[in-house]
Amino acid sequence: MTSPADEKAIAERLLRAYDEAGSITSITRDAPDFDVAAAYRVLAILDQRRLAQGWRPVGRKIGFTNTTIWPRYGVFQPMWAHMWSNTVHYAQGNTATLALRSFARPRIEPEVVFHLRTALPEADDSLFALDCVDWIAPGFEIVQSHFPDWKFSAADCTAAFGLHGALVIGPPVALDDSQRQRMAELLPRFELTLRRDDDVIDRGIGANVFGGPAHALAHLARVLSQQAGAPRLAAGEIVTTGTITDAWPVQPGETWRSDYGVLPLAGLQLTFLN
Repeated sequence: MTSPADEKAIAERLLRAYDEAGSITSITRDAPDFDVAAAYRVLAILDQRRLAQGWRPVGRKIGFTNTTIWPRYGVFQPMWAHMWSNTVHYAQGNTATLALRSFARPRIEPEVVFHLRTALPEADDSLFALDCVDWIAPGFEIVQSHFPDWKFSAADCTAAFGLHGALVIGPPVALDDSQRQRMAELLPRFELTLRRDDDVIDRGIGANVFGGPAHALAHLARVLSQQAGAPRLAAGEIVTTGTITDAWPVQPGETWRSDYGVLPLAGLQLTFLN
């Protein structure tokens, strides 16, 4: 078991790598006993450091909810991390730009984003979770890896801010009581198309994400209810629920677009700058 001093040192390494868009060796290479429980303790240290720096938490990201990509990365469980006012951005209409210079090995993930109108306790099903949602939106999460070649363990990537770099949110669609049942039906079966410039790069269905994005939201609520010291989901939080496709490397000058098929969300267009 890693000691508190070890975990503080790991947090310092990760914070420096994040702020410098730098690289570090795998934590578990140097500390084979570093596990997911220790990773969340490191993440809590990092959260306290960010709060002390004046960062403001605005929600959570869930990672590795897409079970189809688990074998590719060698990570076989979801994770969560805070998102911050510094890392969450809103598109103008359905278009946005984002500079890449502050990210390490960035990749793009098309996702479904929820905004909570009420606190979300432990949830049993997707419709219960949607009862706590007042809007839904398209999103692109920019994930990053401070570990070379995107090689890491579940503990490594959990501790490393959950790989979160930024979230760009497109036009939100209000969700009222008359729409929740229909949305619960559409979320698992919609098909998302991801394009780079004019080329189709990938497609995925909502069910890739733990059976559907609302199921992923319910899963997060259950995890937080069972995780000692983890803050529960509160009213006003933004939750992005995991990539519908694989995560794809991005470069300055590229424009990426998402199309949500039958899901009543406008696609999002994001152009990357230096």
